[in-house]
Amino acid sequence: MEIFVAKSSGFCFGVKRAINLANKCASETRGEIYTLGPIIHNPQVVKRLEESRVYAKKGVDEIASGTVIIRSHGAKLDEIKAAKDKGLNIVDATCPFVKKAQDLVSHLSSEGYSVVVVGEKDHPEVKGLISYGSDGIRVADSPEGLHDLPRQKKIGIIAQTTLPMEKLEAVVSFCLKKASELKVFNTICNATSIRQKESGDLAETVDCMIIVGGRNSANTRRLAEICSEIQPKTYHIEVAEELDPSWFASAGKVGVTSGASTPDWVVEEVVRRIGALAIK
Repeated sequence: MEIFVAKSSGFCFGVKRAINLANKCASETRGEIYTLGPIIHNPQVVKRLEESRVYAKKGVDEIASGTVIIRSHGAKLDEIKAAKDKGLNIVDATCPFVKKAQDLVSHLSSEGYSVVVVGEKDHPEVKGLISYGSDGIRVADSPEGLHDLPRQKKIGIIAQTTLPMEKLEAVVSFCLKKASELKVFNTICNATSIRQKESGDLAETVDCMIIVGGRNSANTRRLAEICSEIQPKTYHIEVAEELDPSWFASAGKVGVTSGASTPDWVVEEVVRRIGALAIK
């Protein structure tokens, strides 16, 4: 059995930066250290940070004092204000690409555009983005979610950074018919597009595809969807222990890819386990 690992597997730039900041806090900061929600969507990484005394909390109301790390997805403005009002030490680990999208939402709103955020309304990044604009911001990941959008003079569009490009294109095409002036910012992270293409290309060449990453990770789930459409024998797992030997019974080539929040050591464990199964 041959095992092929996608070139772009492992942490993306924004996730790596957030983890480095959290580890630096753990080693240099006295007192309690918290993150607003899991710093990234990977349970194994969150557990390791807990072992370094960095704990995830759901909200600022659960934090009395100490240091709070703004996770890679960013945070809502009212959460940041609440942390400042409490006198907490704030470490901003927001991905720079997410930060750029936040600034654009604020800019579009200040210029009088009706803002449409293309993304998943319950995703923490999107919840944060909305808080940077004026009232009335719309969120949708498809034209169907904007079926009642009235015609307007100016519409501004930005996207969740991990969104598939075709979703942004579909919403932009729909909004062209709804506005006299349309301003679009492609805020999708280039690393996301590259990872999706590499994973899809790999799925075309193998007999079985393994997607590694947190089940609460939107970009990992999207990789699983893309690969499943190409290779039906696609399996989404979080850790090596979830591998089923029967998946590889007749597989000559196995592909492995991972979400942007999946650490290299988790991917390496999966590859080692697949190799061990091939020997048996």
